[in-house]
Formats: sequence, structure tokens, C-alpha cells
Amino acid sequence: MKQIIQQIKNLESINSLSKHEQLVQGIINAIDEKVVVKGDLLPSVNTFISELGFARETIAKAYKELVHRGIIESKNRLGYFVATNDVKQELKVALLIFAFDIFQEMFYENFRKGLGKNVQLDIFFHHNNFDTFENIVQSIKGKYGMFVIAPIPNKKTPAVLKQLPTNRVLLVDRFIETDEDYNYVAQEFGDSSYNAFVQLKDKIKKYDELVFFFKPSSAEPNEILNSFKRFMKDYDIKGVIKEEYTAGSLEKGKVYFTIHNLELWEMLKDSKIKGLKIGKDIGFISHNDDIVKEIIFDGVTTFSTDFSEMGRRAADFVLNRKKTQEIIPTVLIDRNSL
Repeated sequence: MKQIIQQIKNLESINSLSKHEQLVQGIINAIDEKVVVKGDLLPSVNTFISELGFARETIAKAYKELVHRGIIESKNRLGYFVATNDVKQELKVALLIFAFDIFQEMFYENFRKGLGKNVQLDIFFHHNNFDTFENIVQSIKGKYGMFVIAPIPNKKTPAVLKQLPTNRVLLVDRFIETDEDYNYVAQEFGDSSYNAFVQLKDKIKKYDELVFFFKPSSAEPNEILNSFKRFMKDYDIKGVIKEEYTAGSLEKGKVYFTIHNLELWEMLKDSKIKGLKIGKDIGFISHNDDIVKEIIFDGVTTFSTDFSEMGRRAADFVLNRKKTQEIIPTVLIDRNSL
């Protein structure tokens, strides 16, 4: 009994939780952590009143909800008992990611499908804004059974994540170093980007210059920038880094690399306007693959992780809770744009 009470008390500091929500989530956590198992007797209403000081109506409402959800059962004159060890049928999952770009939509669709119909999934976006990230974590802590989070690379991020129970957090998309042993399904940017450039070096050398558009202090990974610089130095590639593409500035004899799809579309449009033949007069490399890049202009060369697979692996972790610390490989897809 004391362990169940403690699971509920652990949620007291979360101001956004009502007492009713605190009771419901605390009991679900106790079952999920195997503090109690199917058939175990739960504290009586009077015990909760004595230990927690909650109103009788609040406790009765929480028990009624758990009965309705099939998680506990009421036995006449005997009390309330755990009805199932499987609370996943009523699992609430919070997904916190950067935004809803095409590749993140691919992740979401496969993650949602993998979870099945009986899991409630709520999605939040931090847009690489740390204050937004912190506020969302504050608002969702204690309200969900699992937290799937694309973390912001920021020295303060580990402290924010620490507000959530480590065993209920899965880091996706990006992995960050912390003192906690988090589960993760992520991509790697440094070595994978460098290896992609190396594989393309002979084609890149056909052009006069390699141009990389990179916005400092943005969501773009610094590891890719460092790999680009390393590649230019190691292979004596003439290259330049610019913050953004200016419409109409495309030049013959150059190969352009961008992370942003909007820049890629603008450059492809300009190449058509200027009559430049892609793969001969001008070249393009893009980060993160999607079906559009496979089709347009006979295909755009990309290097990308498999976001669909990332979504499937994330769903598998949420449902089965097996230790997962995995980097999804980055694959170069060499098409006709070089």
C-alpha cells in the first residue's frame, strides 16, 4: 500500500495535474512499474483520504475512471483490485519533435501506425526554441506514460529532461550526451555526412566550387558543417559556406548542397529559368530523402536516414519497453543531380 501511495505522491509537485489526474496516473504508474499486479487489492477510499487528504468525491471519480478503462475492477464489499497488468491499452504517449517537415511526417506516420489504435498519442512541436521546449516538458510531465522526444542540442537540455522519469523517455532523431542512461533511436550526422561527401568526391571535383548553405544558431546540425569543412580540407575541395540562397544567384559550374527543401526548390526553379542542365552545368546535393526528390528533375542526390524505420523502432520501444540504444544508418542515394 505504501508504494502505491508513494507513486501518487511523486506527482504532487506537478502543478498542472489535478488531484483526480494525479490519482489516475499514479495508480497506472504503480501497475506499470509492477508495484502491484493483477489481482492485488488497492487502497480503500478511506485510506487515500487519510494518507493524501483528497476529497472522497475525487477518489471515487478516479476509481470510476480506472474501472471504466478496464484497468481495475470493483468487487462488492471487498474493494478495488488490479484487473490487468497490461496498461498499454490505455497508454498515453507524448511526442515532442522539431516541426512537421516531410521527413518528420514520415516518422510520425510510421510511429502512429506502429502504436496501434489503443494508444493515445499527443504531438507537440518545439521548433528548436529552447523556451518552448522547456515549457512543453513542464506542461506534459506526469500526464503521460511515455515521452518520445527529439531533444534540442543545448547545454540546458539534460536538466530539462531530468524532470521526466528516465525509464519512460525515448530520445529520437538526435542523441545528446547526458548523465542519464536514456533509450534512444536516432541518427548520426558527423561521420555519416563526411562519408557521403567522400563517396561523391569524384563527381564534386567536376565542378568549380562546392557551395553549402548553413544557417548558424538554427536546427541544422553543426556536425554536418564540421564534416563539410573536414572534407574540403582532406580532399582539397574548393568550397564556400553561405547562410542562405538568394533567388536568381545560381551559377554555372557549381554544385550546391542544402539541408532545407525550400532552398532546393528555389534553386531547381532557377536552374530551369536559366536553362542550366542539372548534372552537367550545375549540381545539387540534398540532406534528408523523400519521394519528391526521387522523382523531380530525374532525381536529386541525397544522404538520409530512414525516418520510417526510426518511427517503427520508436513504436516498438513504447509497446515493449526493451532497452533500445540504436543509431539508424544514414544512406547515400546517388541520383542524376551530380
